Amino acid sequence: MTDNTPDIFDVCILGCGPAGFAAAMRALDMGKHVCVIEGSEIGGTGVMWGALASKTMWELSKDFAVAAKKDRGYWAANLTVDYSGLRDVVVQAVKEKQYQMLSQFETYSPGRWKGPGSITYRRGWGRFLSKDSVELTCTDGKCERISAKYFLIATGSTPRNFPHIKVDQNRILNSDGVLNLKEFPRRLVIVGAGIIGCEYATIFSNFGQTIVYLVDHAQRVIPYEDEDISDFVQKNLVQHGVKVIHSAILRNIRKRPDHLEVILDFQDGHSEVIEADAALISIGRTVNLSILNLEALDIEVKTPGYLKTDENCCVKDNIYAAGDITHHPALVNIAELEGRYAVKHMFEATRWPLNYSNMSTVMFFYPAVAAVGLNEKGCQKRKIPYRVAHYANMLVNRAIAMRSTHGFYKIIVTDDEDQKILGMRTAGPQASSTVMTITHIMDQDRGLKDVLKSVYPHPTITEGILECLRLLLDKSVFKPHAFPEYLKIRRWHPDKGYYD
Repeated sequence: MTDNTPDIFDVCILGCGPAGFAAAMRALDMGKHVCVIEGSEIGGTGVMWGALASKTMWELSKDFAVAAKKDRGYWAANLTVDYSGLRDVVVQAVKEKQYQMLSQFETYSPGRWKGPGSITYRRGWGRFLSKDSVELTCTDGKCERISAKYFLIATGSTPRNFPHIKVDQNRILNSDGVLNLKEFPRRLVIVGAGIIGCEYATIFSNFGQTIVYLVDHAQRVIPYEDEDISDFVQKNLVQHGVKVIHSAILRNIRKRPDHLEVILDFQDGHSEVIEADAALISIGRTVNLSILNLEALDIEVKTPGYLKTDENCCVKDNIYAAGDITHHPALVNIAELEGRYAVKHMFEATRWPLNYSNMSTVMFFYPAVAAVGLNEKGCQKRKIPYRVAHYANMLVNRAIAMRSTHGFYKIIVTDDEDQKILGMRTAGPQASSTVMTITHIMDQDRGLKDVLKSVYPHPTITEGILECLRLLLDKSVFKPHAFPEYLKIRRWHPDKGYYD
């Protein structure tokens, strides 16, 4: 450490993923002296193995799939793709972000920054000695003691694996090992049809070099979504060549010299063996808090091993936690929000409570699917009467111009005079941006009639939102009676079910 590094930091952050980095910068905003400890990759899963890396792959695969189309009056001859070249582009994107983060740390390091506060970045692993200090084991094996007034645990998560199947990150992979592939596998089995499994099924099918098998024990992909969303995603996967296998449990994977034998057991009693070149295990994520020595803080970690926090992200006394380890959805935006909020609470700078209800998310399929708020399942579970409208991109001028009409808007509102927006699901071009229109409206707790005062630009994808909202008021330009396949509206009540 430099001579002007404080003896006692204002806050020490364990982990430099999305939560840890966002928290460090928010503390710097307040003029605090911060120590950030990270033993692996700066940026964590949000940069190296997860969000940034996989979405870079998705963007490249989407571009390739569009370039390979032959229905637009032009086409590319002899279009080829090389996995090693693809990998280099993905790694370049990851390194760009990591060095942006490192550059900012260096800019505000104690030896460089002359303003209030500072950021000290230490490579290694922290282990609690008391509620006031951790033992840092550096990457070179040396140990030192770090003292701080507050601590934020943001150590993230890792892919969950089957206990009886060894992931070698060579032929049997999880999401951390996808970049280890040397070439496109001719046959890839993906086990798990949640968001990550469906995203990688989309990526590899987009490139058209791989036969993809998507296997899951459930009867639907992304089963926590409404059936129409799940069906939409599966239909698109199948149309792009993915072979979806439901109600199957992975019994074992046998390694042969030149292939894998993936053994599946089905609920009806029969079994099936699939020959593959690689297998990707995608069955969720897990955390490991054992190295933190939380016993020294008298913090009990119960199964399944996540840290319990209060509404202020506080675990106990001066110990806070943020990100995947808090058992909230493993999303970068949630991790960043919690990290920033935890720091604000430490130093009494909060102005409003955390709100998880309107967290938007994007699922990078083909096309992308974005979501915010409640779906129909959530409304029915809470016994909320609602109206829901479905407006297809087939009728949106901008989507027609883009030759990208495969998508929709689905908006749910309360079935009362206020008609407050409860949630939205959308698929198609610019889904990740258009979902924020509804998110802002939900945050403002406005009803449909207030929203429809706004004039949307033309031609834009967001006009689909406008027309979907109008559909809920029976004022849409195109009418359901003329286009029953593209425009749908229905009502649900806990005592009646669906009704007209």
